[in-house]
Amino acid sequence: MAKKDSASNIRSPVCSVIGHVDHGKSSILDSIRGTHIIAKEAGGITQAIGASIIPLDVIKKKAGPLLQALKMEFTIPGLLFIDTPGHAAFTSLRKRGGNLADIAILVVDINEGFKPQTVECIEILKNYKTPFVVAANKLDLVPGWREKKVGLLQAISSQEPNTKNAVDTKLYELVGRLHEFGFASERFDRVSDFTKEIAIVPVSAKTGEGIPELLMVVTGLAQRYLENCLKCNICGPAKGTILEVKEDKGLGKTLDVIIYDGCIKVNDTIVIGGMNGPIVTKVRALLQPLPLAEMRDKKAKFTGIKEAVAATGVKISAPGVDEVIAGMPIRSASESGLEQAKSEVQAEVEEVIMETDKEGIIVKADTIGSLEAIVGLLRGKGMSIRKAAVGEVSKKDVADAESNLENDPLDAAILAFNIPVSEETLNYSKGKGIKVVHSDVIYTLIDEFERWREDEKKRIEAKELEGLIRPCKFRILPNYVFRQSNPAIVGVDILVGALRVGSPVMKDGRDISVVKSLQHEKESLSVVEAGKQAAVSLPNVTVGRQINENDILYTGIPDPDFRKLKQFKQFLSKAELEVMKEIAELKRKVNPLWGV
Repeated sequence: MAKKDSASNIRSPVCSVIGHVDHGKSSILDSIRGTHIIAKEAGGITQAIGASIIPLDVIKKKAGPLLQALKMEFTIPGLLFIDTPGHAAFTSLRKRGGNLADIAILVVDINEGFKPQTVECIEILKNYKTPFVVAANKLDLVPGWREKKVGLLQAISSQEPNTKNAVDTKLYELVGRLHEFGFASERFDRVSDFTKEIAIVPVSAKTGEGIPELLMVVTGLAQRYLENCLKCNICGPAKGTILEVKEDKGLGKTLDVIIYDGCIKVNDTIVIGGMNGPIVTKVRALLQPLPLAEMRDKKAKFTGIKEAVAATGVKISAPGVDEVIAGMPIRSASESGLEQAKSEVQAEVEEVIMETDKEGIIVKADTIGSLEAIVGLLRGKGMSIRKAAVGEVSKKDVADAESNLENDPLDAAILAFNIPVSEETLNYSKGKGIKVVHSDVIYTLIDEFERWREDEKKRIEAKELEGLIRPCKFRILPNYVFRQSNPAIVGVDILVGALRVGSPVMKDGRDISVVKSLQHEKESLSVVEAGKQAAVSLPNVTVGRQINENDILYTGIPDPDFRKLKQFKQFLSKAELEVMKEIAELKRKVNPLWGV
């Protein structure tokens, strides 16, 4: 924790450790701390949010010679590590204008590479513009790896040639994957410009290899490039974010908070963002974990303190906090600054919790930060969001989603992240024709929603477009005339849409034939889709008269079908819509009022 009399006013950088489940996030922190939190947790997966203050002198003990080689004067007091369950909690760590984390460590299993949550973490880091370092963990599981009690680079170079090659190959696979997301990257010692390339540090949380190098890179980056961001007014009112709301024996409801600016004291008035307006209360007690303790460890020793200065994790005991939810902003305020603090926190809440578009899906989440991350990812996929809010799914949410049924039934859905959805709510929603998708993993939530949308689109399309002649464009292949007439049988290439038996066939705006039969690889079919070739039987035409090789033909859509297709154009592909325009132009050369 930065001391109040510190001349520099530089706070500890907030460092978030994120990545796919079971890739070793907590193990890496355990290795840094020399603690064993992971051994106490179910399945070895982090179940709660934690924060650890790692003082600079501890970092120097772990990575002293490496830090000295940087020839830098260190003014940061240490690092404040946030250990997140997967990455969901990372999304709760928000402050106005982005993410609370100053820097992140993205943990990737060097052997398994990118997993769905890794991809999602990168999207969120990109969205928040958070600088990050990649820890390529589980180096000890690379085939043939032998632990060496030397520096990381020396340990790698002293491995057998096959092992060295395997490490290099796996690292360059990570470089390739990061490139797909628009990030240049390289092994940390080969990075020429840390502002342009992501540093990848191979590590083993189990053996401790690479941990000093990881600490050196994070500390060096924070000192060199984040110093200006880390300046804070240690005498001013505290600003922070609520990590967790807990029921603590003897204390009642308490708030685990990260303070990223200013100073908070016992008896201070605090303002917390709320769903129905700001919550104003007083600090009854402040509890601080000891250095190298861990906020979520039940045996961690907390000590009562009079004040806490940024950046630090602190437990706050205060009355009237039953309605407080994780992810909300918190401010301390004097009597004269109370109204300003109230408007600041609510402005921050309303940035995210708002009716965003006139139409679109409903999104509900457990915290304001999760909500912001989900909205960001959905927006990146071009989806409209009518309402985004924190809290459980209500009947009003179902009513809001129900109004989408007329405009766009594909938006008649509610996405619920990390909140319980009762059987009663699910049945009520189902009765109203509303889909509720719920999950505690963001990528699963979005994947399930996209799958439902695709299935629903096909179902509605089949129902609404049943019996209509759909747009199709096809070409008669040269040298594939099997019969000239009675009926003409020719090979065709389906360019757009699908050709169905019974569809009228049009050329130059006039219907000239009908698809009598279709064959693909000697098999009779009722429909042949775009990208395939087929033999088509066309009565009432003769090759060389009405049709010729290389002719472009279309389905002859009847006028009423064309009008109905226009109504349900959201179920047609862009290519089919283009073909509809072409068909309309050709038909209107013969009849100017066709389809109008």
